[in-house]
Amino acid sequence: MTDAVRSGHIRVMLVDDHALVRAAVRQAVTAPDVEMVAEAATAEDALVLAPRVRPDVLLVDIDLPGMDGVALVRELAPRLPDTRIVMLTVSSTDRNLFDAMRYGACGYLTKDLAPEALLRAVRSAYAGELAMPRKLAARLVHRLVETSGRPPDTEDPALDTLTSREAEVLRLLSDGLTDREIATSLTVSPRTVETHVSSVLHKLGARNRAEAARHYRGPG
Repeated sequence: MTDAVRSGHIRVMLVDDHALVRAAVRQAVTAPDVEMVAEAATAEDALVLAPRVRPDVLLVDIDLPGMDGVALVRELAPRLPDTRIVMLTVSSTDRNLFDAMRYGACGYLTKDLAPEALLRAVRSAYAGELAMPRKLAARLVHRLVETSGRPPDTEDPALDTLTSREAEVLRLLSDGLTDREIATSLTVSPRTVETHVSSVLHKLGARNRAEAARHYRGPG
């Protein structure tokens, strides 16, 4: 354990592609017991930087160029078991909330919260508490209760065969985006997206995009 951890000094890293947001968050969380030790503008940069820095708290935006924040959590959480990952995003959709928490996030905050609330949330996450507004926590608990009575095989095992990039493509596909729109969102070529879509359909045993989207959304 480092001196910083022993002294209660909280080391924070932020992943967000907007410089102004990074500056505002840095200002909000800087305190005698909290320090912003690293920043990244993309998930790809964070995958390299975070394991080197090993922050106590990692704040992650969802809407990132290339790999999105939820996929980043899925990649990083197993590598950083001592880091508390908290989403900091404009998105409050159930799917992003549930996926982020399922993949290892310990908190979910929206960017409309006050600076002092963000600082409190960072301290709460560091202390092992759930960093999340009550409304989102209630939705999360409702979903857990709703799914707890389902048999184990209601989770589609085929989804676990997808790579993180294929899962991103499927998520965007299920949102109704075209291949060209997905390519723009992920900053890859439409031909690359076509390849990923073809692989997704094959792995899910889906005949078309609509059927693949139903796999992603689950029953109901």
